[in-house]
Amino acid sequence: MRDIGRRSFFTAAGALATASAIGSNAYATGHARDAATADEYVDVQLLNITDLHGYLQGAPGAHSVITGAGGKTYTVGGVAYMAAHLERLRDGRRNSLFFAPGDLFSGWEFDAAAFADEPTIEALNAMGLDFASAGNHEFDKSARFLTSHMEDGDAFPTAGRDDGFKDSTGRRFRGADFPYYSANMVWNATGERVLPPYNIVHVDAGGGRRLPIGFIHLTAIGTESFPGSYQPGLRTLDELETANRCAAELKSRGVNAIVLSMHDGAVAGSDFSSGKNPSGPAYELALRASSDIDAIVTGHWHCAFTMMLPDPDGEPRPFVEAGCYGQLINEINLRLDPDTGAVVRELTTSVNHPNTRDVAPDPELKSIASYWAGYGSRRARTKIGTQTGSFTRRRNALGESTMGNLVADWALWAGRQPPGPTADPAEHPDTPADLAVIAVAPRVGQAVIAGDLILDEESDGTVTFAQAWNAVGFGDPIVTVTVTGRQIHDALEEQWAPTPGGGLGFSPLAVSANVRYTFDAAGKVGRRVDPADVLIDGTALDLKRSYRLAAPSYTLINQDGFSAFTGFTAPVRHTRDFESFIAFVRTRKRLVPAPLNRVAVKNAAVRGARTGTVIQRQQLLQDGSVVPRPEAALRTALTGGAEGQRAPGGFRVPC
Repeated sequence: MRDIGRRSFFTAAGALATASAIGSNAYATGHARDAATADEYVDVQLLNITDLHGYLQGAPGAHSVITGAGGKTYTVGGVAYMAAHLERLRDGRRNSLFFAPGDLFSGWEFDAAAFADEPTIEALNAMGLDFASAGNHEFDKSARFLTSHMEDGDAFPTAGRDDGFKDSTGRRFRGADFPYYSANMVWNATGERVLPPYNIVHVDAGGGRRLPIGFIHLTAIGTESFPGSYQPGLRTLDELETANRCAAELKSRGVNAIVLSMHDGAVAGSDFSSGKNPSGPAYELALRASSDIDAIVTGHWHCAFTMMLPDPDGEPRPFVEAGCYGQLINEINLRLDPDTGAVVRELTTSVNHPNTRDVAPDPELKSIASYWAGYGSRRARTKIGTQTGSFTRRRNALGESTMGNLVADWALWAGRQPPGPTADPAEHPDTPADLAVIAVAPRVGQAVIAGDLILDEESDGTVTFAQAWNAVGFGDPIVTVTVTGRQIHDALEEQWAPTPGGGLGFSPLAVSANVRYTFDAAGKVGRRVDPADVLIDGTALDLKRSYRLAAPSYTLINQDGFSAFTGFTAPVRHTRDFESFIAFVRTRKRLVPAPLNRVAVKNAAVRGARTGTVIQRQQLLQDGSVVPRPEAALRTALTGGAEGQRAPGGFRVPC
């Protein structure tokens, strides 16, 4: 290491290791605050954001207010303000890099999501993003969509309708000006990487010399089995092993400054300006990852912290996460030895800057956000079909509703569509669905049906783009799988379960129009449905036969409380729900409410007969709005509730 000279810096490794167990200020040593004056070193500024999720206008709901030191709160969000803060932070910096550890697009703001997330890419291009790690949501459509469309700008299939929209400059979408990376996302069949694993950036060391910095990129483990990014053709490799292998490769290439950008995170307190009591998969990795890695930037958990943690050799390095939805910009300052290019760890600093809205917004980004808001308003009013009557979520005594039946019919239609032009290569034949089910009142989580389609007589029953978009979907795909008749039967039985106090809970499944079944209101739980009373295309259910079933991904992987489908085989992924439902309405052109006759009951008048009681479970934000499914999953992950999937090590995977 280069002689630090008059500053007499030292590393109290033992004391630091003890303090960092509960968190510490984001300075490698107490002397690092004046490190900006260390002009004998090469100064490098790393700026990063994470989990923007396409929120161009501002952070949604309660997420628009964050808490810093001393309990001080800040109103934050919006790319126009972010661009202004970025300009201030970059001012006068010779070596400044701007990157992100994933989930930049694929979110829930209509202005971006309704335009194939292209507005997000335009905004990031304008802000000068240099590169990004691929998060789980970057795979919400497909790996091909990420590389061919979002990176390269190819349109699939109809420009101006499905994607390839005109941006704020009047040009067709041309793709990102920055590349995506992932070291641990591979094709399941071949083991080949989907994206490059790391990148090397050379910074100006003065005198015509340049020094390399390597950036390793990780995607959250299990991404391929998350509901939104369910991609049976992909597979994620172990994060720690991959990070260490890449670090060794970079060192062998003469790279002595290495940063890990990972789309997996942790919890470390509620104060975004510091960190305490860390826990989570990224924290466990940070304690064990190669000491050749000089900083660890995380995402995915929608948390905010900045702290120093010891590497396996006891040397401090930044461990940070910059919230979500454009709340924060994290800044790490590295000082490189001009001779070796190694990071002088004692001079490293890190701070989370709130993306406050008390500055003048950047004019270009303000124009971009305003353009897409206006375009979104126009598209929302676009006619895509008509309806002859209202479709509502109001259920009859047997759990049927006109909206439930409509959505089940859509799921069957979706499960019979051939792969789209952006679909990844399938590992299984695309055998069309035989039937479809939809959890209209799931035992856990929220239903895919988000609203009603009410007949507007003044418009002669027009169904607008926004009405259909807002009625169905969370951004997860319909998946067609092979199940046995026994699994279908057991899932129908799972609609009923005992509740505390001797009650009977009812979580009805809507079935597609080619299915009819009868249940016994006097039957015991688990013995209410006779297979002979389940008809698919007029033929009784065969418990030993295989069927192709279409359903939302989260239902099939037991996120709705229907474990009977676990163990399905030959999954084939179809289009995401809200986009697919839009296509369904366009194709049908005219929606007619179906009779509520798919479910029948017997022995309803027998003493002790019970249909069961539907229990609504909805989480609400502070503003009273319903928590979106991804946010509900995250909240449960952080509070240890019953929902969500377990990740390796026992941590619950958030969105």
